[in-house]
This record gives sequence, structure tokens and C-alpha cells, in this order.
Amino acid sequence: MDIPSLLASTLSPDQQQRDNATQQLQQLLASSPAQYIQSLSHTLAENAAPSHIRNAAGLAIKNALSAREAQRQDDYANRWKSVDDNTREKLKSDAISTLAAQDRGARNVAGQVIAALAAIELPSGLWNTLIPQLLELVGQADNSDLRQAALQAIGYICESIKSDVLASQSNEILTAVVQGARKEEPSVDVQLAAVHALYNSLEFIKENFAREGERNYIMQVVCEATQSTSSDVQVAAFECLVRIMHLYYDFMKFYMERALFGLTVLGMKHADEQVALQAVEFWSTVCDEEIELALEAEEAAEYSETPERESSHFARVALPEVLPVLLLLLTKQEEDAGDDEWNVSMAAGTCLALLAQCVGDAIVTPIIPFVEGNIKSTDWHCREAAVMSFGSILDGPEEKILEPLVAQALPTLIDMMQDPSLHVRDTTAWTLGRISDVLVKTIKIDVHLSPLVTALVTSLDASSRIVSNCCWSIMNLAEQLGDPTADSTALSPYYDGIVSALIRLAEKGTNESNSRTSAYEALSTLVTHAPNDCLPVISKLVLAVLDRSETLLNLQDQLVGSDDRNNYNELQVNICGVLTSITRRLGQEIQPLADRMMTLLLRLVQTAGKQSPILEDAFLCIGALTAALEQNFHPYLQAFLPFLSNALNSHEEYQLCSIAVGLIGDICRALGEGSLPYCQGFMEALLADLQSSVLHRSVKPIILSTFGDIALAVGPGFEPFLETTMGVLQQAGAMRADPSNFDLVDYINGLREGILEAYVGVVGGLKTGGKAEILLPYINSIFTFLHLALTDQDRTESILRAAIGLLGDLAEAFPNGQLKEALSSTWVSDMLKAGRTKMGGPETKKVAKWAKEMVRRATQ
Repeated sequence: MDIPSLLASTLSPDQQQRDNATQQLQQLLASSPAQYIQSLSHTLAENAAPSHIRNAAGLAIKNALSAREAQRQDDYANRWKSVDDNTREKLKSDAISTLAAQDRGARNVAGQVIAALAAIELPSGLWNTLIPQLLELVGQADNSDLRQAALQAIGYICESIKSDVLASQSNEILTAVVQGARKEEPSVDVQLAAVHALYNSLEFIKENFAREGERNYIMQVVCEATQSTSSDVQVAAFECLVRIMHLYYDFMKFYMERALFGLTVLGMKHADEQVALQAVEFWSTVCDEEIELALEAEEAAEYSETPERESSHFARVALPEVLPVLLLLLTKQEEDAGDDEWNVSMAAGTCLALLAQCVGDAIVTPIIPFVEGNIKSTDWHCREAAVMSFGSILDGPEEKILEPLVAQALPTLIDMMQDPSLHVRDTTAWTLGRISDVLVKTIKIDVHLSPLVTALVTSLDASSRIVSNCCWSIMNLAEQLGDPTADSTALSPYYDGIVSALIRLAEKGTNESNSRTSAYEALSTLVTHAPNDCLPVISKLVLAVLDRSETLLNLQDQLVGSDDRNNYNELQVNICGVLTSITRRLGQEIQPLADRMMTLLLRLVQTAGKQSPILEDAFLCIGALTAALEQNFHPYLQAFLPFLSNALNSHEEYQLCSIAVGLIGDICRALGEGSLPYCQGFMEALLADLQSSVLHRSVKPIILSTFGDIALAVGPGFEPFLETTMGVLQQAGAMRADPSNFDLVDYINGLREGILEAYVGVVGGLKTGGKAEILLPYINSIFTFLHLALTDQDRTESILRAAIGLLGDLAEAFPNGQLKEALSSTWVSDMLKAGRTKMGGPETKKVAKWAKEMVRRATQ
């Protein structure tokens, strides 16, 4: 097999040639990983090979070693470890030697290969010579290309490996990296690679940073790098400062006073936009940190405690210097900037909003003159900046300070929806959305609401660019002024007109600037918050969207190409979303349309491809129908079960599988004991999902919770499944997490919530059915799990609340002293007390109070 030719074919403009070459390479990897690695390794190291072929070889190796998904990464790591030692050593040697290649692209991709290998080997205690090897290469002063490549490889390794793996070598790595990042470094490429590597190493040098001498030197080197003659180095240095502020805020007071304040304010004024962007990001990060510290201080004050960390109030101190620069940057908009383009004006707006949250009332006085001086300017840049600045400070200062200003500004803002500049109209729509969201009380119903709604609805027919913000404003008005429990609201007179305009927008042929999707989202929000007098409007809407979906479905055979298919999928997904909202809002009143809706939804599911996005949203809509129809859903179940079964078996499409699992719970809740004939099939499917090695682990807590839904629905009918279920729950409940692995801690907490919900369902179902006594053989394992979950230092409040609720359920199920010994344990009373004190919120306290009474009765 000619590997270089195959790699060349993977880059061919001809898709069939690309696909064929990719397939052959994948077949070789599957059948002979060692041969695959050997061939690609040889190509990577071959100096005579063209640059693009060496790069393709390196990327192919990297992609065979690393994956984003944890399960696939484990599979790749195991495959690599199964390759013979000679092949593995040869690849390592080739990758290291390629760092000295004259070809810059080959050096770069070799660093990526080394990092992918390191991510597998270093955590397992393998390739312990790697870091010393790279540090030795960094020290070769006569070869700047090699030093740059070695530093870049170190940076890639630091980025891809958990900090604790490299912590023991932090001193050596830090010395080499800081040495290369110094201003005295003659090679800009080396300095840039070193600053990038320093950025990636910041997390695992905590001990070094805690030592004042080392910290001072690191900060000196980074600050000096912000003054480099190379803008790339400047950008990288400011990126370092952003990350340092995030990781090490508590150490920053000295450096802010001596250097950072001045450096970053100057940086925001830099002619190179990339440098300015990072300097603005620095102050956004300062605000993020101080907002978080303020929240921590509030929480501590609630319990008369001293906060663990204190704010230095950098943002408040810097406000007089930072604010004028941000306002100036707001006027640097680009006429033709795209929606997804991030520029210095957008960054300044984001920073200004964070600054307002951080300093509160202090921002209002200095910003008002800017607004007043520019809102009537002949230059659209100044008008747009004035509106943006006003909209950005609406969340932070006290409402009583903002309310008169907003009330005064509203008529002007509504008029500005007719501004000749599209940019101004777009930002005005966003600002009106902010007002509708956080200061809706300032909108005087009898004065402002009618012209505001008129301006927003009229703008729906204007440029697609501003439609999203108009729809967002409408959504906020619906959420703030709507009320599904009320007979009528202030927005009721406008519902028909708004919905009609949104339907027209939704029926457009294109989705430019996401305008059509925004229209459907706004319709869903209006439906959710519709008062009773607007239900006739909702009834007309449901017929309109059903007609639209059915028409599209009948035209499906005429779709040509991927663009048509994507357009069709997007429309049907949006329509399903609206139908779901309508079903939830109307509840049982959707019954007359149930036949038509289920026929449509089953056709959508039947005609959708296995990976079609329509499937998930159609299933969610069916779930809403299940909940709305309750027992009346039964006639549709037989027709739906084959599709449900397919979704439950779609282990690789885990989000669809997760929705399908949830649907089992919906069906059981809806049918109650009527779901008993289907329980055997449901339980078999759920147990198969639990045993799958492919299914994403995030689905498993939902499966466990669904056991509880089934048990609660069928009561005593769950007895045949009890032994298996309790065994599964006991096994899952024994899992523990390494406290330093935050992802695993979150997963275990989610798993425990699912287990608790399962136990609650089982106990509740058997208690109601008068068969609680069959739980007695499992009581010890339940209490063992409860003790583990409740005494875990990483337990969440939701776990505390659910576990206390389960203790109350058990006490209520066995009121005659059967559980007296278990319920009298010290840890039980400690947890009941914890739920009634500061550890629990209002709902937790309520549950704990009830559970305490149940336990008292059961232990008398």
C-alpha cells in the first residue's frame, strides 16, 4: 500500500477519491494498527517528502491517538498500548527527530503527535524521558527552529494533559519556558512558542506561583513581553495576563498597582486589534472574578461568616481610566462586520456590561454624558455606540437609579427603530430587549407598550439582520408580561398581530441571519406565556403550523441536495418545537387534534434518517402529547412502540436515546397501571442500555430515574423487576469519584440523583400498593447508599433534599418501628438537621421538616 499516494488522495478536490483513500487508510488502521503507524511514521520523518504529505501523515497519526469523547479516547489508548514496543519506540523517535526538520509544518505536526502520545503514556507512567528530552532540545542555543519546535511541543503537552501529571516536573518546565519568553531572546519565534507554552503551563505551576520570588520573575517576563516589537508576542503575553488574572487573582494587587493597570489600559488603545482585544478581555476577566467574589461575600454575609477570599475592587478603582477607553472602542464598529465576527467594538460592549454588574451605581453618572452627547450624532458610529452603552449598563445599577433614565429614554429608543442605519436599529432592538428583560416595570403600559410593539412588529419585515433582536424583545415581553394562569394580560390586545407577523416571517424561504428560527422561538415563548383570552390565537397557530409541516412532508421527495435537506430539517425541527409548546400550554384541550398530530409525528419519525435532527424534536413533542393526553394516549402506543424501540437501541445517538428513555417515564406516568403490559419490554430495553459500552454515560442516571417512574406507575406490579432493579441500584450506588476529578464528581452526583429518584419511585409505588414489606431485604443496602451519598463532601443540595425525602418516605412506609434502628443512627439526625439549617434552601427545609416528623413517628 502506497501511503504517500493515499495521503495525497485524501487531499484531492475529488470527493470520491478522498472518500476512497480515507476508507483504505481506516481499513489498514483497523486491520493492522502497527503497520499503519509504521508507514505514517516513516512518511512523517521523511525529509524528502512534500510538506503537505508530511503534515497529512502527522495528522493521521494524531487522529489515531486522540479523540474528544472519553470512551473513544480510552479505546484509542488501549489500541496504542497493544502495538508492539518496536513500533511504539520508532514513532516516538521519528516524532522527536522531526522537531529538527527544516520544514516548519512538519515540526508543528510532530509536536502535536508528541502531545497525543504524551496524553496516553505520561498518565500511565510511560515515556518518562520525554520532558527531559524536550528540555534538552530547548537548550540547544545554536538551533532556534529546534528550540521553537520543542517549546511548542511542550506547550501542546501542557494543554492536553491534566495538571497533576506534570506537577512534579513543573520547576524544570517553567525554567525552560520562562527562559525562552524573556525579552532578551533573539528569536521571535522561540519567544512566541515559549509564551504560548507558559500560558498552557499556568495551571500546574501553582506552587511556583505561590512563591513570591518566582512569581515576580514570571510576571516581569510576561509584562515585558507585552511590550515586544512583535504583535504576535504581545497578543500571547496579554492572553497570559488574562489567564493569570483568572487563576491567581488573589496575588494580583501588587502587580496591578505597579504595572498591569497601565499596561492593559494602553493595550486597549493599541493599533493592532488583536492586542486590543486581549487587553479588553483582561478587564472582562477582572470583572468576572470580582462579580464572583461579590456573590461569595453576599452568601457569607447571609450566615454571618467571613468570606474565604476578598475582592480588591480593581474594576471600581480603574473605572475612571477604563470606561473612557471602552466608550471610545464602542465607536470602532465595522460597517460590514458579520454576525459571527468578534471585533474590538463587540468586546468593549461585553466588557462594559460586566463592568456595570461589577461596579453597579458608580457607572451611571460617568456614562450618561456620553449617551446624551452621541445619541443624536450625525455619525451612525456614535449613535450606535450611545445606544450600546446605554443597553450595556441596564444590569448592575439599582433599579431606582435606572428607572427614570429608562423611562426618559424609551420614546427616543422606540423612534430609533426607524433610524436609517441598520447597525443602529439592530442595537436599538437589542437594548429594547434588555429593557423588556430586566426593567420591564419602566415600560408604561398605557404610554409605551403600543408604540413599542408596533416598532418591533414592523421591523420584522425589515432586514433579516435585526429580526433576531426584535424576536428576542418580543420573547422578553411575553415572559415578563404574560401569564398562562391569568384570564388576560397587558399584552393580550397585541397577541393576534404579533403571532400573525411571526407566522409570515416563519414562512419565508430562507433562514438568513437565523431570522426564521428566531420567529419560531418567539412563537413558542408567546404560546408558553399566553393568557386564557389568547387561546383562540393559539388555536389558529396550531392549525397553521400543522398545515405547514404536512405540506413540507408531502414535498419531501422533491428535495435536491444537502441544502434543501438541511432547510427542510431546520423547518420541521422548529415546527416540532412550537407544537410541543402548544401541547404543553393547551393540555387536554389538544385532544381534538391528537389524531392529526400523532399521524404527522409518526410520519416525520418514519421518514427521518437515523441521524436526522428531526427525530429528537419529534420525540419531545410526542412526550408532551403523552403528558397532555394521559390515559387517552393509549390508542397511539402500539403504533409508536417500534420507533421507541429503535431509539432506545440507538446507543451511538445518545441524545435521542436519552429522550427515548425519558419517554418511557412519560408513558408510565400517563398510563399508570395501564403501562404494566409494556413494562417487561421497557425494563429489558433499559437494562440493555445500562450494559452498553457505547452509550454515553450521561444517559445512565436518566435510566435509573426511569426505573422509579415505572415502579411508581405500576405499584405492586413492579415486584417481578424488584430484585434486578435493586441489584443495579446497589452496584451503581457503590461508585465513588476522585475529588480532584471534577467531571467524575459531577457525573457521580448526577448518578446518585438518578438512584435516589429510583428508590423514591420504588418505595412510593410499593407503599401505595400495600407491598412495602418486600423492600425489607434491601433496607441495609439503601441505608448504606444514603450514608455514602449524604456524608460525601461533594454532595449537592439536590442530593441532600432527595436523600432526606427518601428517609421520610421510608419512615412513612414503615411506621411501626421496623426501621427504628436504622432511622435512629446519628448520621440520620445530623442530615435531617443539616437540611433545616443553612445547608438547605427553602424547599430542602420544607422536605426536612416533613421527614423529621415521619422519622419521629417511625421511631417512637
